[in-house]
Amino acid sequence: MIFSHFPYGKKICGLLLLTVGLLFSQTGDEVTFEMKLSKEKLGINERLRVEFAMNKDGDNFNPPSFDGFRVVMGPSQSISSSWVNGKRTFSKSYSYILKPTQQGTFTIGQATIEIAGKTYKTLPNRVVITPAVDNPNAPKTADDVADESLHLVAEVSKANPYLNEAVTVVYKLYISPNISVTNFRPLDSPKYNNFWSQDIPVTKYNTQNTTFKGKPYRSVILKRMVLYPQKSGRLDIEPLSLEIYVDVPTNRRDFFGGRIYTQANKTVSAGKRSLNVQPLPEAGKPPNFSGAVGEFSFTVTTSKTSLNASESLQAKVEVNGKGNLKLFQLPEPELPSALEVYEPEFEENVRTTTSGMQGKISNNYTIVPSFRGRYPIPSISFSYFNPKTASYKTLSSEEITVNVLEGPADNLQTTPGITGRQKIPITSGNQFHFIKTQSDLSTISSSYFFGSKTFYLLLFGPLVFIPLVMFYRKKRAANAANVEGNRLKTANRLARKYLSTAKKELNNKEGFYVALEKALHNYLKAKLKIETSEFSKERIVGLLNDQNVDETTISQFIELLTSCEMARYSPITNVQMKEDYKKASTVISKLDKQL
Repeated sequence: MIFSHFPYGKKICGLLLLTVGLLFSQTGDEVTFEMKLSKEKLGINERLRVEFAMNKDGDNFNPPSFDGFRVVMGPSQSISSSWVNGKRTFSKSYSYILKPTQQGTFTIGQATIEIAGKTYKTLPNRVVITPAVDNPNAPKTADDVADESLHLVAEVSKANPYLNEAVTVVYKLYISPNISVTNFRPLDSPKYNNFWSQDIPVTKYNTQNTTFKGKPYRSVILKRMVLYPQKSGRLDIEPLSLEIYVDVPTNRRDFFGGRIYTQANKTVSAGKRSLNVQPLPEAGKPPNFSGAVGEFSFTVTTSKTSLNASESLQAKVEVNGKGNLKLFQLPEPELPSALEVYEPEFEENVRTTTSGMQGKISNNYTIVPSFRGRYPIPSISFSYFNPKTASYKTLSSEEITVNVLEGPADNLQTTPGITGRQKIPITSGNQFHFIKTQSDLSTISSSYFFGSKTFYLLLFGPLVFIPLVMFYRKKRAANAANVEGNRLKTANRLARKYLSTAKKELNNKEGFYVALEKALHNYLKAKLKIETSEFSKERIVGLLNDQNVDETTISQFIELLTSCEMARYSPITNVQMKEDYKKASTVISKLDKQL
């Protein structure tokens, strides 16, 4: 041996042989990757520990979905490496703490990992979840404490409302004094199908001391909604789900004796609530009832009662009070045909609080008389249903007489309410007296027509005019063939028509968003032939889907309606108003093309 000539040759040779042997022993080890469960059967109030262990280091670990469980903690990673009798052992694991979400038998699927360029998978395992056990083996974790200390409740103001009667839903979180909430985020927002809904923003979260199930708690209001049911019968309110982050005290203390807190998170749900919506009674329903539910007053006023012909006056039909003010139509006056009446201008001053809508709405009519005389504006009736007394009530305005002092006389009899007018011309016996019977002839000049400027203009004019006519007809045909362009022009004109009032109010936030919301509603009312009482967001989405409008356009339209509602309670800049105006113009154009 060569190494025998050196004093340390035998030792070096031994180390080399040991190293080679270790290398061969390592390459010969089989790769293992397996799932380990703390138990295969547990109560719904217990916890399950799942560990994915391997004997070689790997990358790109991918856990299963854990259907039927909620991850309380994890993944936690641990690595250990040791040498025993010259042999290296290695282990690596990913562990999770799971909480069952319901009873039953569930399968924890395969996890995967890449080791030395190959993909390895664990075998799936079945776990049986039984009803809660009286004495769980494991001590309470921070998540257990959070489960017992947090409760989200949906408080409904009325379980049996009438159709179109306001119902307030308050989402209140009850918190035990043992923990403190650090943050929360909504997981999903409920859809209030078959309701007209209005969100009442919570600007400040104030806590109050109260009790819950006989124990002391603190409560805080997180969300408030006002709902107007648009359908009678049993209606469900979808649950609101939140993820709450809390600090939970432990049994450990720090160096100064203070209690150590640990953070936990919990998903809470308010649960589904149901309303039994009563239909409005048929007995005693007035013929002119238009769906108004609440308590209202009704007036009809004019800006003046005496004027001259061709001057104008304003007649206002107004409803004031508390109820579904945005969900019914105002009655229309019947005026004599001698009074020219323009389309009314709708005004709305309504605010929504936790008790419902209150304020006033009105139609302002511009009236111009054509002849002098006395013209009556007949009494107008308005009917509504009062849910407090469960009865209908009809209010009538007083008759108003308009005196037109100066102007042409109306020789024809005018009947109030009849709009058609015919005038019969009156002739006299001298209707042909203007025809002259004596001629007055003069000599025509002797200038020649041929060779004159007029001659050449008439001769060559058509030759120049024909190409112009052909060009015009070709251009007109091209425009007619451009269906998409024509539709776009029409849609843009329609958008400008409905948004003209909103554009004038660009410097006034309240006026702008009221006008913008009215423009969007009036557009749908005109295109879809629906009544004002049907203007719920869910109803609008359903109608537009029936008309095959694409989802993007529908979403943009609903976002604009939401912006109009939210803008009344949040600061808005002129730049944002201009952006919303552009969006509204684009959305109306898109809708008109698709409708």
